Amino acid sequence: MISAENLLKKMDYSVVQQCMHCGMCLPTCPTYMETKRERNSPRGRIALMRSIADGDLSVSHEFADEMYYCLGCLACETACPAGVQYAELFETARAEIERSEAAPGTERKFWRWLTLKVLFMHPAMLRFVGRALWLYQGTWLERFLRRKAFFHLVPAHLAKLEPQTPVIADQFSDEIIEPIERPAITQYRVGLLTGCVQDLVFSDVNRDTADVLLANNCEVVTPREQHCCGSLHAHNGAVDLARELARKQIDSFNLDNLDAIITNAGGCGSHLKKYSHILHDDPLYAARAVQWDSKVKDIHEWLVQIKFRKPAAGCGLDSTTYHESCHLCHGQKIVSQPRLVLGAIPGLKVIDLPESSWCCGSAGIYNITQPEQSAKLLERKLANLEKTKATAVATSNPGCHLQLQNGLRGKLQPMCQTVTQPVTLLAKAYRNEAAAASASVPAAV
Repeated sequence: MISAENLLKKMDYSVVQQCMHCGMCLPTCPTYMETKRERNSPRGRIALMRSIADGDLSVSHEFADEMYYCLGCLACETACPAGVQYAELFETARAEIERSEAAPGTERKFWRWLTLKVLFMHPAMLRFVGRALWLYQGTWLERFLRRKAFFHLVPAHLAKLEPQTPVIADQFSDEIIEPIERPAITQYRVGLLTGCVQDLVFSDVNRDTADVLLANNCEVVTPREQHCCGSLHAHNGAVDLARELARKQIDSFNLDNLDAIITNAGGCGSHLKKYSHILHDDPLYAARAVQWDSKVKDIHEWLVQIKFRKPAAGCGLDSTTYHESCHLCHGQKIVSQPRLVLGAIPGLKVIDLPESSWCCGSAGIYNITQPEQSAKLLERKLANLEKTKATAVATSNPGCHLQLQNGLRGKLQPMCQTVTQPVTLLAKAYRNEAAAASASVPAAV
């Protein structure tokens, strides 16, 4: 008997029955294209969800396995002619799996508790772990443990993760970005989101983002010690925690005094723009969440919106290709803007990447929970990178950035040597422009 609390059964049924079973999603779904099994397709998964909503099926371990085999890449939403809201269905299904405890396991519960409830709920704790990792990576300890084959003593699935550990930045975002930074002429006032993984690993990208905004007459407001956006929680069935983080994020910014709130991470941005959905029934935050959604802008989206200034100098690269973050192109529908940013840099040739919007296999923590399928997707992406003959690839999401870096590191002399981001290349072009201008000014007598 299906419990009255079943979240799929409580959903607006019009969302559940939107799928027309036309099959347009099938060739866009990485898992279906891998197995050719109907249940591994968006259409098949929606049929399972509808059966549960109708009371014909129960939430089982098999259903949980299927929902967590899905990447959540949302390519199906882009392909769907009926406008099926797959993201809402997908997140609700996973929330029901966790509510009904259909995916048991002591080890699984421990890692969910440690990541979702501890590390990503408490910025200070996450930074503490980040700093500990930084010390481990910067001293003899990492080399010693690898040389002594220490990781052969831990479970194999955990040992495989150690080489994928991201290199922690020397400084976090609030060490290199002031709370308020002003350009010579201010036209806009924006808030800057620094993220969690982005802050620990790619704080330099946050600095690049701030510099690009300053170069385009934006005053930049960057709150200290920001919380996780909650996308990790929402995508993994921890809805209440996602709501809590959304409230904290909203409280971090004075929305009335900002023209926009800037995000530079595709996966985070897709979730950040949906706070009004997850807080729609919150009497204190519903209206503020609507205001929040209207002001959150991806950095490329914002730059094109304000007609960003084209730099007068190059970025130091002759060519690059561009890999699209799934949640940037399919979730936020931002496709042309990053290419416009890259195309504005003098001397930079942008080479088309075959299957540029095909998932790289990162997909949040998919490369950890589904390493075999993730590895297949990564190999497909790396093969397409080789076809371009580009020496660099730009992307717009920390997960994609790390996935591509790890994949290229495992290749012998790949053509592509550099993983970067469009905003970083634009920031370098602005800096080169400033350096050239400074060098041309005659020294004072």
